[in-house]
Amino acid sequence: MLQPKKQKYRKAQRGRSDTKGISYRGTQLSFGTYGLKAISSGEISARQIEAARRCMSRYVERGGKIWINIFPHKPLTRKAAEVPMGSGKGSPELFVCPIKPGRIIFEMEGVDLKTAKEAMRLAGHKLPVICKFVNGNEI
Repeated sequence: MLQPKKQKYRKAQRGRSDTKGISYRGTQLSFGTYGLKAISSGEISARQIEAARRCMSRYVERGGKIWINIFPHKPLTRKAAEVPMGSGKGSPELFVCPIKPGRIIFEMEGVDLKTAKEAMRLAGHKLPVICKFVNGNEI
């Protein structure tokens, strides 16, 4: 699963402002012909990215090329079960990537339109944000 090799700080503040507004970066296809674009905001965990990637690569039977345009760099902490209030912040449990509307999450090339559309649809069901399929040939 994806996670940073090094971090400046082990624990990050929750800060939900990083999912407000619309994305200005990563809104155009850069590598592939087809893409999966987020149209709602949220946080995608490393496990969800991996599940979506596996779903796509299995559907296209490992044909074509898939790019992941996001990386989970934000640590989320959890306290253990039945721990009383106080006694500090919990330990890091998972890594997430904050997503704003308009962000391209995955890109694909080397497969036909019908296959790419279905693979992206299946991958979108694995993610906690609403996504749409984008075609670079129509632009």
